[in-house]
Amino acid sequence: MLFRIGTLVNVVKGTDKKIVGTSNKVNAVLMLLFMVGSFGLFFWYSWVYFDDYTVPLASEHGAAIDSTFWITMAATGFIFILTNVLLFYFSYRYQHKEGRVATFYPDNTKLEILWTVVPAIVLAALVFTGLRAWNDITSPASADAEVVEVMGYQFAWAVRYPGVKDNQLGNYDYRLINDREGNPFGIDVTDENSYDDFAPLELHIPKGKEVLLSIRARDVLHSVFIPHFRLKMDAVPGMPTHFKFTATKSTQDMRAELGDPEFDYFITCTEICGRGHFSMKLKVIVDEPEDYEAWKAEQPTWLKLNPDFLEKVPADKRELAIIKAGIDKEELEASL
Repeated sequence: MLFRIGTLVNVVKGTDKKIVGTSNKVNAVLMLLFMVGSFGLFFWYSWVYFDDYTVPLASEHGAAIDSTFWITMAATGFIFILTNVLLFYFSYRYQHKEGRVATFYPDNTKLEILWTVVPAIVLAALVFTGLRAWNDITSPASADAEVVEVMGYQFAWAVRYPGVKDNQLGNYDYRLINDREGNPFGIDVTDENSYDDFAPLELHIPKGKEVLLSIRARDVLHSVFIPHFRLKMDAVPGMPTHFKFTATKSTQDMRAELGDPEFDYFITCTEICGRGHFSMKLKVIVDEPEDYEAWKAEQPTWLKLNPDFLEKVPADKRELAIIKAGIDKEELEASL
């Protein structure tokens, strides 16, 4: 702005004398030094701290995700370096010199076609490579996959499993959600499949078996993120999403690999969903298959822990609900 004002003042005064001092050349040299220093720090940091932001892989599909990521990084990184080198070099090479006039170069059809077609081809290749990985993780799961419902809400995660008796999740209705009454999922007790569902405080999954996460949110946008599994999927209110994967390393395997007996997998939220966003963490435990089945068999059903909801079960289904939920009739009568 000050330079512009000075130029306008000179125009008003009727002088067009231009004085170029030594600062012009100094600034041009500083541009090159800045480029060398910036790229030096960039490459140094990337090399030294590479392992700190590259977490170990623990899922089958993760190799394809990593491959797609590094191909994208190579393509965009090359362009980033090339354009910035040219930017700083041109600033030095074409610094102002008395008597030199800029070339009038309004257009070049061949050049415009080149820098339109080449990026389009590269981007198309990247998109189709990513689309192939996307289609794999969002395609229908196998018939014997472990299904787990993951629900995000301000500000926590909750999980629900189908019971061992029917292996099917019961229906839910957002209008039935009531935390105070003990129904944060909005479970519909008129659906027989809900009677043996259970909702633990941790997410357990088996090693080496396909898992399908059925994901939803009950308030605002959240995002399920488990970096070691290369797993990230938004939890969208009113629009359930899903993500299938197979874990290849149990929690104990990863602890041994990292030499960290305190290591745990976690679900975190990668959407800024409100003031308590930072606290949205849920422990994920990857068990050996036999340990997973034993853990699953020990879990009490949601209906057993909330027997008051038996009153909302249709009378003709109440006996079935008691049996599937594993409720002891004598204990139930004593509690009533």
